[in-house]
Amino acid sequence: MKAVLATAPGSVDVLQLRDIPRPDLPSPHHVRVKLAAAGVNPLDTKLRVKPVYFPDKLPAILGCDGAGIVEETGSAVTRFKAGDAVYFCNGGLGGNLGGEPGNYAEYTTVHEDFCAAKPANISLRDSAALPLVLITAWEALVERANLQAEQTVLIHAAAGGVGHIAVQLAHYLGARIAVTVSGASKAGLAQGLGAEKIMNYREQDFVQEALDWTGGRGVDVVLDTVGGDTFLRSFSAARIAGRVVSLLSTPLSLADAQLARLRNLSLCYELMLTPQVMKLHAERVRQRKILERGAQLVAAGKLGVLVSHTLPLENAAQAHRLIEAGGVTGKIVLTMS
Repeated sequence: MKAVLATAPGSVDVLQLRDIPRPDLPSPHHVRVKLAAAGVNPLDTKLRVKPVYFPDKLPAILGCDGAGIVEETGSAVTRFKAGDAVYFCNGGLGGNLGGEPGNYAEYTTVHEDFCAAKPANISLRDSAALPLVLITAWEALVERANLQAEQTVLIHAAAGGVGHIAVQLAHYLGARIAVTVSGASKAGLAQGLGAEKIMNYREQDFVQEALDWTGGRGVDVVLDTVGGDTFLRSFSAARIAGRVVSLLSTPLSLADAQLARLRNLSLCYELMLTPQVMKLHAERVRQRKILERGAQLVAAGKLGVLVSHTLPLENAAQAHRLIEAGGVTGKIVLTMS
């Protein structure tokens, strides 16, 4: 089969298209999937530059997100049969974690417990764009922040991969939504997805705008997808005893920590990779159930994914360049044929 391998830590040039054997089923509970598409995430570019989890086990196939058709099932598999269309977030962390490769390839293997039936009313291509960002947004807003109807939420980078899914989930939950974006086209996208207050972070002070929007109170929840100064300034945009959920690891100075404490903020972190990295089977089943719930929302017209770039598998390096250049709207997908 054809696969794109990260052959060493480094620039996009380390991504090489190779012919390698199709993966064998690692256990009787696994399925082999003929991939139609793989979602590309900023995580992939970071692991290419610095293979954190398996630095000594290269080359490796990157790409956590995949969708395709079950080709073969292990003897103990009960949830799927050959011909079923599935989507999942699995592998792609380097070193073929647990014997399973990533999804920049024509085939992959997945434990049946981690696969979900793809959304019935969207393509395999669009399904491949959804898993990581859906799980991340769901865990952040529903499980970490406990976002409720009529609460106010500020979502940073609302036109990005996680951001545009988070806006839709917040709208589905009945929250009032403020967002930051970088330009008019992204503002239009966010408004169309349900955002009420839209701020161009290049031209407006989002802290003051958020305070004005909430009558000086501050928002109930902030979802930080940017990190750094955006995360730290968000403390002042959140209400007293509000919640700030970040996808990034931003160092806190003593002054930052004191401000968060003074405002009685709950600071939460979201890393959807934890169950895979720590091999927590039950937690990965929980994440699969998020994908199943997401598929229901897609079928009901409550959730959609924007694919802004579709590239053939052999152009994985170009996909990484686009992400590293910044400003991508929605998601990038690699297709296998």
